[in-house]
Amino acid sequence: MAQERILIIEDEKALADILEYNLVREGYQVFTANDGVEGLEKAQAVEPDLVVLDIMLPSMDGLQICTQLRSNPHTQNIRILMLTAKAEEVDEVVGFSMGADDYVIKPYKLHPLMHRIKALLRRPLGESMQNDLVESCGICVDRLNHVASLENAQIVLTPTELRLLWFLMKQPERTYSRLELLEACRGEDNCSTERTIDVHMKSLRQKLGERAVLLQTVRGVGYRYVPMAKFEMVDEGP
Repeated sequence: MAQERILIIEDEKALADILEYNLVREGYQVFTANDGVEGLEKAQAVEPDLVVLDIMLPSMDGLQICTQLRSNPHTQNIRILMLTAKAEEVDEVVGFSMGADDYVIKPYKLHPLMHRIKALLRRPLGESMQNDLVESCGICVDRLNHVASLENAQIVLTPTELRLLWFLMKQPERTYSRLELLEACRGEDNCSTERTIDVHMKSLRQKLGERAVLLQTVRGVGYRYVPMAKFEMVDEGP
């Protein structure tokens, strides 16, 4: 079984060295870069399974790197975990055009960070191709090939966004708690927060345009996917 490859893009050498040491001990193949341009070049050359990406970097910041990785067909599906020094940056970091899969706020503790990295790398055992494809209201999500389309036009989703949308569409009109969605999208990641799901849902709604109404918030509980036909029937009242 091939080693999973992780790229650390971090300009604070002490932090990068400690993280690299512990990841290597866990059996991962690790690459490092200490500035933005070098990091982007290595990500494009290596195509790692996951990138640990700091926001504040010399030569090119982490948000620019994230945007470029997501816009390149060869790197758009790489998992990205962002390191941010400010909680206020979370909305910008996770989702939208940047499309990070998760974030950790500095200063961080090593064990929770390692746990989160493992959770992002974890994937459920493959199901049949038929079960990996869902279609509804002009939206098609192919989980196996990581492709999503809206009215036959491809839309770019992060790996977590795609799994979240697939999971909701698989059981239309069923309400899922944020905890259930966390477990479905990233496995048993006890370090993740409900806020992560909220930000991913905000990003998904933006990318779905007018079909954002299909993703309903159930106040105090979580979210559900409701097909458009249901809405049309409700809206036909006086």
